[in-house]
Amino acid sequence: MRTGRPTCLIVLTTEEREQLEAICRRTKAPQSEATRARVILDLADGLNNQQACVRAGWCAQTVGTLRQRFYQTRLQGLFDLPRSGAPRSISDEKVAEVVRLTLETKPKHATHWSTRSMARRSGLSNESVHRIWKTFGLQPHRSETFQLSTDPQFVEKVRDVVGLYLSPPQNALVLCLDEKSQIQALERSQPILPLSNRHPERHTSDYFRHGTTSLFAALDVASGEVYARCQNAIVKTNF
Repeated sequence: MRTGRPTCLIVLTTEEREQLEAICRRTKAPQSEATRARVILDLADGLNNQQACVRAGWCAQTVGTLRQRFYQTRLQGLFDLPRSGAPRSISDEKVAEVVRLTLETKPKHATHWSTRSMARRSGLSNESVHRIWKTFGLQPHRSETFQLSTDPQFVEKVRDVVGLYLSPPQNALVLCLDEKSQIQALERSQPILPLSNRHPERHTSDYFRHGTTSLFAALDVASGEVYARCQNAIVKTNF
């Protein structure tokens, strides 16, 4: 006569089996979820708790707990339960305020928010701001460039330039020159795409130059006097 706690029979539907197999194959799935999915498949295939725990490297009690959870909640039983601890001290309104300030405003005397400047602005700690940004995928310190060319001969020109660097003619010397103006009044050729969830701020790689200011200076070593002159150029060019 059999004694002890009755064992819950695991019977999977076709959809549940497909989802469990997909979790096992998923490369980015947490290892704990993939292991639980494999254990449930083993139990559904007729293995008992002792056999399943040997294959998974668990103890029989853990497999029995997972069997009971899956029998009661089905696929939800694969995921971690909410952990106990102190209640959350940051309200949803405060989280929404941090996200809104990050996306829609900029700090004074800076190009983007940092965790410290946002902490001072919102009244939270640096760690809290970092957790909120990580949750929503916000990275104000990053930016990306993009370029949309309308030149009908763009492909041919790229092949010529890249081919010159990759396979230059025999005895040829390839030089790349650029000017070094100091202070520039720049304007991007296309509007800047603002920061959004999981997307950094993006701007074009080319720009219009409305003018430059170059400072020329020389030091008289004998007297210690510095001779300086500013040279301004007010021209509009496209780079």
